[in-house]
Parts: sequence; structure tokens; C-alpha cells
Amino acid sequence: MTTSETMRAVRIAHHGGPEVLEPVDVAVPSPEAGEVLVRVNAVALNNTDLWTREGAYGRPGDPRARSGWRGPIDFPRIQGADIAGRIAAVGPGVDERLIGRRVVVDPAIYDSEGPDANPVGLMGSERDGGYAEYVTAPADRAHDVTESALTDDQLASLPTAYGTALGMIERGRLRERETVLVSGASGGVGLALVQIARARGARVIAISTGSKSESVRAAGADEVVDRARDIAEQVRATAPEGIDVVLDVVAGDLVAAGLPLLREGGRWVVAGALGGYDVHFDVRRLYLHNAQLIGSAMHTRTHFRLLVDLAVRGAIHPVIAAAYPLEEAALAQEQLARRGHVGKIVLHP
Repeated sequence: MTTSETMRAVRIAHHGGPEVLEPVDVAVPSPEAGEVLVRVNAVALNNTDLWTREGAYGRPGDPRARSGWRGPIDFPRIQGADIAGRIAAVGPGVDERLIGRRVVVDPAIYDSEGPDANPVGLMGSERDGGYAEYVTAPADRAHDVTESALTDDQLASLPTAYGTALGMIERGRLRERETVLVSGASGGVGLALVQIARARGARVIAISTGSKSESVRAAGADEVVDRARDIAEQVRATAPEGIDVVLDVVAGDLVAAGLPLLREGGRWVVAGALGGYDVHFDVRRLYLHNAQLIGSAMHTRTHFRLLVDLAVRGAIHPVIAAAYPLEEAALAQEQLARRGHVGKIVLHP
């Protein structure tokens, strides 16, 4: 493959609404030293796509500033963090025997080479992503899943949603037989949290809308509480002994209402702010009960390897809500923003 070849891609040239998603013909990227070129079979959507497009992440000291995941975006940018496909070519220094292998790509850009390094960038934000026919990635981020029985759509659903979920569960030290409360349980990360927590042997109480409760229960929730009613009251009735770990992608008012639900030494893990980022709570409920409030952004290399192992063993089965052709990325993001679905939305380049 030569760099003179072109491919279809969808990119953004500035922040804005779905209308800024522009299908274009661009050059096929050439893998640099230590990189691989992946032919994209499926790319899954995430809230990260919406917020990066909108510039909704803010910056330290200026929460309303338009910004990408970790800072200003270098436009134009091809979106898409969650990629499944096959290796089409390799760059200098990479084993050519990898060509043809089926892979899922770890989209994180880490701050160091260690196994527990922190993610400080993301494909589709700090470098081009998978809303395209081809994408380059560091060779060590392209994980071989050739033996997995999961479909390309399911594999593409894993990196951000399931990676974020597994990072939350690991950082929250969730153990077998503990009781866990999952917020936003019908969303991509929420459904992943339900599935992984159940696989770990925890008792799972999920917060969702009534119309989606059966889908959330089918994913592995033991109990589902209706977010339209008093959540704290429902949780107390369902788990009078208290909650060991809260896995929260909503934040907002839920934090103040929910902290008293924690058992002594409980852990509250936050990885999103769908309900609002400006949070107020009674700090006494934190320190008097030796509770921990833990921030969790995505995953580490160690977490991602655990996730790949789950995928190869077939221990998790992502739910696919809808699939669109790449050219309809704007329609797909509009459906994602409406939040009327259960599971993941994917694009097919």
C-alpha cells in the first residue's frame, strides 16, 4: 500500500454540532516506525465523540472553555476511538507476520511506558481515529483478538466503554460478593459495568429508566431502580445493609444523595458527569465513614490486557444497538445523543 492511495474518512475542522462532521477523501496514512496500519472493520461511538466534537471538556481553571479530551484539538481531526479491524501494513521495526491479524486497538495515549501509566490522550482527539477506512496506531496498542468469537462490532465496542468500566472496577477494588451500585446503567459504560461486575461475582444494583430496565436486567443486573423516582429510597429498600462500591458515570446530584448509602470504608468511583460536573456534598459523609471518592479516566495498559483476555475467552458480550455506514456518522451521533437506545452504536467504513 502506498501513501498515494486515498480513503474515505469523516473528520471535524472545528467544534460544533453534528453538521461539522464532514465526509472527505484523504490520503491513507503511512505507518511510522513502531506503528501498524489497521483496516477498520468497525468503529464504535462514545460520548467522548460528542464531547470532543462539541469541545465540552473544559480546561483546568476554565471549565467552560472549548477543549478536546485533554486540551486544544489540532484540527482537522478524524474522530473515533474504538477500532476493530485487521493489520494491513506495518512500519519499520514491526514484525511483518502481524499483517492479517485481527486486532482491537487500545486508543489511549499514555504518559509513560509503565504498565500502570495514566492515559493523557485519546485517538480521535489527540491523534486521528477510526472514522476512516484505515488508521495508524502504535504496534503495541493493536491487540491480537484473532481467536475471539466476538463480532467486529462487539470488539469495536470494547476499548472506551469496557476499558473505562474495567478501570473503574479495578480502581474501586470490587470483590466477589460485594454489593455494587451502577449509575447510567443502560449506556455504553453502564452496561459494561453491569456485565463485568456480574462476571466478577458481585451483586449488581443498577440505576436506569423504567423502559430500559429489562434490557439492563438481561445484561446481568440483580436489581434495577428507576432513576425517575427517589433513588436513595429505592436503594435503601433494595440494599438495607448498604453499598460497598458505587460505579458512577452520572455524578451531579446523585453524589450528595448517594454518599450516605455507602457502607463503612465504601468506595465511590466517578468516570463521567452526565448529570452535571458542579457537585456539592456533605464532606462529613466522606471522612467520618472512611469512604473514598475515586476519579477514574479510562484504563491502564494492565487493565486493557485484562479486557482483551475477557474478549478472547468470550466472558463478555457487548450489546449492539445500531449500525450505520461511515457516511452517516452525523446521524449516528444524533442517535447517540438522544440516549433512547441500549447498547453500542457502530459505524462501518
